[in-house]
Amino acid sequence: MRFGFHFLDFTLPGEPASIAPTIAATARTADEIGASWFTVMDHYFQMERFRTAQDPMLEAYTTLGYVAGITSNVKLGAVVTGVTYRHPGLLAKIATTLDVLSEGRAFLGLGAAWYEREHLALGVPFPPLKERFERLEEALQIALQMWSDDDGPFEGTHYRLAETINRPRPIQQPHPPIVIGGSGERKTLRLVAQYGDATNIIGADPDEVAHKLDVLREHCDAVGRDYDSIEKTLQWAGPDPVDDTEAFLALAQRFADLGIEHLHFRTATDDKAGYVARFGEVVVPRLAELG
Repeated sequence: MRFGFHFLDFTLPGEPASIAPTIAATARTADEIGASWFTVMDHYFQMERFRTAQDPMLEAYTTLGYVAGITSNVKLGAVVTGVTYRHPGLLAKIATTLDVLSEGRAFLGLGAAWYEREHLALGVPFPPLKERFERLEEALQIALQMWSDDDGPFEGTHYRLAETINRPRPIQQPHPPIVIGGSGERKTLRLVAQYGDATNIIGADPDEVAHKLDVLREHCDAVGRDYDSIEKTLQWAGPDPVDDTEAFLALAQRFADLGIEHLHFRTATDDKAGYVARFGEVVVPRLAELG
């Protein structure tokens, strides 16, 4: 069972001066204990459902570029970028740049976006949900074209690119992995089946997660995709693995039995590097036994 850490809280003692060293210490520790992912949110404002819009929030890809320079092994990405935040041609260029400068450790996390307040506040268009999903599919198509040998135009309903030039090529070939966030059964999981290299499901109920994976398998069958070629990742919402390791392991084994390959944990404490270090001591040796 692989694992990764999500750095989502920049409200730290002594911020803003403490933010960079805290990110650096946490990312380096995650790298040292063998984490597969180190991720950040992609939002303009901190999420109101977590803290408030007035709390600190860094720009995602600047942060990931910083982390790329101080780590060696962990893969880097946003979980996940809303399709409305950047033009998809620019986003593909940003993800390529991260992949080149991290020497092949980037992935592109993409979703339909949801946080209306931050869009309205900064003057970024926030179309209806149906259109956002249409834009998400076109963005996925644009990224894949920009990572291909086709430098020609892209003509979509919402995006029109005269040329899809993207040099240099990413280090990872044929392209950095695409992680599609969310678990909507009709649209999101269909997009995972058609375009994604990994799905990122949120859940603590094995029965619910099993159902989502069954739906994904059905979508794979419908589009002729090998279900086993998609990495199944889960944003952890169960017992804290450090505070209640035995309860965590019992539930994690149930997810492993369903085919979940990667667990993704929040670092929602002030001592984030210390938490990750403790995870390495207490959890990692046991986690390696799952699967």
